[in-house]
Amino acid sequence: MVFKFSNKKISGILSVVPKNRVKFMDEIENYAFSREKMLNLKEVIGLNERRVVVGDECTSDLCFYGLEYLFREGLIDKKDVGAIILVTQSPDYFMPPTSFVLHGRLGLGRDVLCYDINQGCTGYLYGLLQAFMLLEQRGIKKVVLMNGDTLSRRSSPYDRNTYPLVGDAAAISIIENANEQNAIFADLQSDGSRSDWLIIPAGAFRKPSTEETRQMKISPDGNKKSDEHFHMNGAGVFIFTQTEVPSSIKGFLNSTSITINEIDYFIFHQPNRFILEKLADKLGIPRGKMPNNIVELYGNSSSATIPLAICHNLRDQMLIENLTICMAGFGVGLSWGTMVMRIGQLEFCEILEK
Repeated sequence: MVFKFSNKKISGILSVVPKNRVKFMDEIENYAFSREKMLNLKEVIGLNERRVVVGDECTSDLCFYGLEYLFREGLIDKKDVGAIILVTQSPDYFMPPTSFVLHGRLGLGRDVLCYDINQGCTGYLYGLLQAFMLLEQRGIKKVVLMNGDTLSRRSSPYDRNTYPLVGDAAAISIIENANEQNAIFADLQSDGSRSDWLIIPAGAFRKPSTEETRQMKISPDGNKKSDEHFHMNGAGVFIFTQTEVPSSIKGFLNSTSITINEIDYFIFHQPNRFILEKLADKLGIPRGKMPNNIVELYGNSSSATIPLAICHNLRDQMLIENLTICMAGFGVGLSWGTMVMRIGQLEFCEILEK
C-alpha cells in the first residue's frame, strides 16, 4: 500500500546500546563449524562485535534510559509528548503493553496515548507511518517513537545462523509537524504466507512453553537450539532480499518519479554487510551511499537498525543540513517497505551507551 504525507518531520534521534560488547572471535568455538569456515563467514557478512544486554535487561530499560536522558538534558519536554509508540518483538510481558509500563515509569500525563506495535525488520517504517497519522490530530504535538529489541535473549548461543548477528539496541525518534512543505512517500507490503521464515515457534499461546519446547536439539546442519529460540529460513530470506525487495524499491521509486541520483543516502535495515552490498549492486546504488557497517559494530537490532545507522554514519551532517533519505526495511512477517523523506537539522542525533 502506498502512502503520502506532508508537513511532518523527525526532529531528533537517539540510539541506546548496551555497554556490553561481545566479540565474534570469543565465541567462534561455540558453533559446530570448522574455524576456517567461521572465519570466512566473518569476512563475507561482516562479523566483528555486537552489543548485548546482560541478565534480564529488557528493551524497555534501554528506552527508559534514553528518555530519561532526553528529559534531563532538556531535549524534549514531557508536557509536549502527546503519544508514545513502542515497536518491539521482545515486550516485557504478554500483558500489559510495554508502552504503558514505560508511561508509568516515566510519569507521563493521563492524556498521553500509548500502544505497542509487534514488528521487526520493517518496524521503523511502521512506527513512522503511525506517528504521521497521529499528528493529524490537533491535540498531539509530538510523538515519541521507540524501536528496539533484545532478541539476543531468544537466540541460541550455538546457532551460527543467527546468534553471531543478533545485537540489542533501542532508538528514540521524536516526530512532529513541520511548517515547511515536505512530501513523504512510503510503500509497505506484506506476505503472511511466509510468516514461518522468521519465527520463534514456541513460548506464546499457540505453543506454550514446556519442558519439551525448551529442550535443545541438534539440526542436520549441526546448529543447536530449542523451539523457544529464534529460527530463520536463511536461504529463503536471502533470496527474498535479492529478488522481491530490490524489485519493490525500484517500482516504488518509479511510481513516485524519484531517481536514485536525487537520494543522498539509502539507509536500509541492517541484516548483514553481504546482503546490503548485493542490494546496492542490484539497485545500481554506489556502495558509499548505502552504509552497511552496523552489524559488525553493534549487531542486527531489528527495527532499531535504521535509526542506529543514521546516528552512527550521518550524525554530523544530520545536525546541520537536510538530506533526502531513502529508508527500507525487510524481514519478519514477511514484511517489506520503502520510505523517502527529507531528514536533517536535527535537534539531536547521537548514540548513548547504557
